[in-house]
Amino acid sequence: MKRYSYADESIGCRAKASQVHVHFKNTVETAHVLRGMTIQRALAYLKNVIARKECVPFRKFKGGVGRCAQAKAFKVTQGRWPKKSAKYLMDLLKNAISNAEYKGIDSDNLRVTRIQVNPSQVNHRRTFRAHGRITPYMGHHCHLEVVLSEQKA
Repeated sequence: MKRYSYADESIGCRAKASQVHVHFKNTVETAHVLRGMTIQRALAYLKNVIARKECVPFRKFKGGVGRCAQAKAFKVTQGRWPKKSAKYLMDLLKNAISNAEYKGIDSDNLRVTRIQVNPSQVNHRRTFRAHGRITPYMGHHCHLEVVLSEQKA
């Protein structure tokens, strides 16, 4: 991932991370919740996910995901607490805040306008099984990108 997919530089501030070693599906669901939040609420939400006080609702990639009572707040039944995805998204948001302060934008009025998770190259490995078999052992990682803009007062 060499460039930003969102080309408009005048809208606010941006940050991206490439080849991040986190689960793609967990990160997609976590990023979907953050879209439209203020930056303070997004950071507080990610801290609560790490502390297991709020869950991430799973809507798209929900096969095999257990049910939790915290998902009722999002009108779904299935949810998880993807700690590593929340940590990397929190670091990305903090990077975008520092980019905003460098550009002279007030960081208190920022809102997550675009957040995008793209799949990166799959890491192919193999694991050795019983009776001489070998099976694939692949990691599906991702590229992250976020755009913050000032909300209208």
